Amino acid sequence: MAHKAGFVNIIGNPNVGKSTLMNAFIGERLSIITSKAQTTRHRILGIVNGEDFQVILSDTPGIIKPAYQLQESMMDFVKSAFEDADILLYLVELGEKDLKDEAFFEKIKNAKIPVLLLINKIDKGNEEKLTEALQMWQEKVPNAEIFAISALENFGVSEVFKRIIEVLPESPAFYPKDQLTDKPERFFVNETIREKILMHYKKEIPYSVEIDTEEFFEDDDIIRIRSVIMVERETQKGIIIGHKGSALKRVGVEARKDLEKFFGKQIHLETYVKVNKNWRSDDRQLKRFGYNK
Repeated sequence: MAHKAGFVNIIGNPNVGKSTLMNAFIGERLSIITSKAQTTRHRILGIVNGEDFQVILSDTPGIIKPAYQLQESMMDFVKSAFEDADILLYLVELGEKDLKDEAFFEKIKNAKIPVLLLINKIDKGNEEKLTEALQMWQEKVPNAEIFAISALENFGVSEVFKRIIEVLPESPAFYPKDQLTDKPERFFVNETIREKILMHYKKEIPYSVEIDTEEFFEDDDIIRIRSVIMVERETQKGIIIGHKGSALKRVGVEARKDLEKFFGKQIHLETYVKVNKNWRSDDRQLKRFGYNK
């Protein structure tokens, strides 16, 4: 049997369940998930290997109208996902009616590659709403095959994956067959800490934060990690730390527990907070954190 391989890129509005779907395909928690928009900032590759196939899935930031330089860089990741896709997964949620960017929507409608349009979160609606959504999306994106799924409940996900394998082009593998992702260990440390900040802080704080893991030393049975939490202003630094360091301690404890599960080893995690003024609008800083390539 011929070997198949290709890039399957997941596109959609914020909070429609792209990261949940990616993790369901992979069977691992590669992408962080919270209820807040813009949780995913980077383009994250997750690789699923079989004897005669390699599916390279790409989780992308939710499509938004950028308000500052960091968000423009996030949308550049989305643009690149259109350019190298062999298959597009356009994810919408039940009740959604359009994409936040008309230019991206036109690209989906005029795509020359297979487009699978996935109506997600069908467990939150009823049959009548689903019938309406199926008709509406078939008219709006006639070039797409449409599937109804619940990524969170793992409903319909295996059928979508089976279809992906069917339409994947014949190709040798792009990555070694034992590779799970293109991201280094430090990336997952950063994302895990950022997830806890998204979960526990409000308003602008989570969006003003970036994590930089300065040290990552792995021994046989323990990994020692030192990470900096960057904020834009002194007032934000105080909020992140909290009364007598209690808020920062909670972030560290919860992140450490998740990292121990992810790496399968004991973790010693040290975190501290540093002000890095206006990093979200600074080309050099954005490049340093992997946003501008």
